[in-house]
Amino acid sequence: MSEAKTTTDHDTIRKWTEERGGRPSSVAATHDKGETGILRIDFPGRGDDNALDEITWDEFFEKFDEKNLAFLYQEKTKDGSTSRFFKFVARDGKE
Repeated sequence: MSEAKTTTDHDTIRKWTEERGGRPSSVAATHDKGETGILRIDFPGRGDDNALDEITWDEFFEKFDEKNLAFLYQEKTKDGSTSRFFKFVARDGKE
């Protein structure tokens, strides 16, 4: 059985994302006067790419730390395949 892990380490998050073809993004409709909106990770070709704007890793991690988030993720699925499961959670364990 594959288990979920939680991290706040920027290098771990970036590596996990890039290994799966993802890129740092935010929800386009949530930008406010140049401020990064709601964070997402975009996996091109999966879902509605038009709803997301690609942002830099620096912008992503600035907002990630500002909102006191942690990254809950899974390395492998139950059958051993590479997993894309992730979720942003509060660092204090509350969602």
